[in-house]
Amino acid sequence: MRIGTRKSTMALAQTEEIARQLTAAARDLDVEIVKFETRGDQDQTGLLLPHGGKGGAFVAEIREAVIAGKLHAAMHSLKDMPGNEDTPGLVIGATLSRDPPTDALVLRAGVTFDDLKRTKGKGFKLGTNAVRRAAYARRLFPEIEVIHFRGAADTRVRKLDNGEMQKLADGGEVGPADALIMARSGLERVGLAGRIAHEFTALEMLPAAGQGIVAVECAANDWRTRQYLALIDDPAAHLSADAEREVLWVLNGHCNSPIAGFSTINGREMSLTASVLDLEGDQLLEATRTGPADKPRELGRAVAFDLLAQGAAAIIERSRPV
Repeated sequence: MRIGTRKSTMALAQTEEIARQLTAAARDLDVEIVKFETRGDQDQTGLLLPHGGKGGAFVAEIREAVIAGKLHAAMHSLKDMPGNEDTPGLVIGATLSRDPPTDALVLRAGVTFDDLKRTKGKGFKLGTNAVRRAAYARRLFPEIEVIHFRGAADTRVRKLDNGEMQKLADGGEVGPADALIMARSGLERVGLAGRIAHEFTALEMLPAAGQGIVAVECAANDWRTRQYLALIDDPAAHLSADAEREVLWVLNGHCNSPIAGFSTINGREMSLTASVLDLEGDQLLEATRTGPADKPRELGRAVAFDLLAQGAAAIIERSRPV
């Protein structure tokens, strides 16, 4: 089985875990990891929007290889997969058990979480490329300066520690950063969990839909591959993925929309909370519902309609690229 992946340290670690689980579940299977340098990896300075957002930047080329039959499957971080567009001919064949979905704060030497709280972020620069994280950060630290900051997880931490400026597509630069907001699971994957200065609760910063879930995508009609992937599929993670991505689908959220969604399963029940923010974090809409865990899409749809009733469509439209 040929599995495609980005070549970053974190992506390779995730794909190696897929390979380990597959070969443990199916002794007759040989797994080959095929590395891709996507458009988002090649361009480390520009915004992701011109590349079609995260989907175009990190997902599209690997998906094209699956559709063309050059790969049997593709590894994606679920939060990088566009939730507002159809992918004819492809299905998520497996989701690994969910890693911690929370966001974490990483700080340069000499800065503490108490410093940011005490000053409300005034005088500090926070690096992120995620509009959701930026919007929540502005709510938590109203005086902080959010700067564009790109790179793989380990690369971003190195830039922070070295005080490097972040180059911009127009030839300018910003920085250096005093703090970063990153996924806890990503930091753990690259061996940097020790750098976490503060782990945000879901109340402080609701995770992105699908955050912490590794998805394996394959051709819908490739039943042999689907049979193998079913061996490593985590049912709970798959139910959560379906619920959270249904919110994105109904809201027609795009890569520039600060939308969050996180679900938990307790026995036969699932609770789902989703939110929509404006880019500055001034406006926050939130909805929570509980329903049968075996009907995740219905739950996601109900939560999304609650947000639409609160005015989410107007906020999303204002954040849409012109």
